[in-house]
Amino acid sequence: MSPLTLPTEPFTAAALPGLGLTPRELRRMLERRQVRRLLRGVYVDAAASDSIRLRTTALRLVVQEMQVVVDRTAAWLHGIDAYSAAELAAGPPVEICALRGHTRTRLDGVRGRTRDLTPEDVMLLDGLRVTTPLRTALDLGCHLRRREAFAALCGLAHEHGVTAPDLAAEVDRFGRRRGVLQLRELIPLVDPRIESPREAWTLLAIHDAGLPLPEPQLWIDIDGVPTFRLDFAYPQRRICVEYDGIDAHERTEEQRWYDRERRGWLRDHGWTVIVVRLGDFTGAGLERWLGELRAALGSTYSTRRW
Repeated sequence: MSPLTLPTEPFTAAALPGLGLTPRELRRMLERRQVRRLLRGVYVDAAASDSIRLRTTALRLVVQEMQVVVDRTAAWLHGIDAYSAAELAAGPPVEICALRGHTRTRLDGVRGRTRDLTPEDVMLLDGLRVTTPLRTALDLGCHLRRREAFAALCGLAHEHGVTAPDLAAEVDRFGRRRGVLQLRELIPLVDPRIESPREAWTLLAIHDAGLPLPEPQLWIDIDGVPTFRLDFAYPQRRICVEYDGIDAHERTEEQRWYDRERRGWLRDHGWTVIVVRLGDFTGAGLERWLGELRAALGSTYSTRRW
């Protein structure tokens, strides 16, 4: 069957007979990338553009009335992908909770739970009940592993204006809840200028190494024109830390040229450029770039050209 015959809206396996498809044909279309999984058991034409509306439409197929979308699924609706790449490829689980007085769902592929939520914790998003960006940030700051939690906090800060004072004002509500100590420790580090999860990981690694925190997203002016933007910088010491998340073989020649040009200019003008790559958050890779940063920060600057 041609993908052009597929509906423009998300659909579930239960809709296959009406579409004239069998489960085997659906699997083939997934393998050929004519269809993609949005959620566990929810599919869409691969040509459909991702959007908040598409995501809410998909969730309405599996979320029952009087249920609230929470945690990573709520973040997903708010435009923050806190799922792993493997989960996104396989169709991430749906995380919801029942409102007080209602039974939690037991649908296949849905993680149902109960949770105390105030009316201020819940908003309507395209007809779905979902935790607000602030409440979602608080929950993920407790539930996720530390660096994933920090990435989610910074993502919600960047996209929805959640601030460290906002989070700090609410954290006492959580009492002795599991994970609240982690949340308290991460809140002062949250910065809305951080634009990607791996940038958040980079900043957290610098903090954990006991090094001073850099300034995120610093623009370098050339002849009065903002020309180069640095992921992280210590402008007074002319040190920058760049997260380079694209493998060398995946870069276009234009991207490689731009990186050489930019980093060459920086080095020619007295900057120390430290590059963090995709696998540099554990082991020898982590030690390498943190060691370079520690050495740069600890060196004398009396002979450095300014």
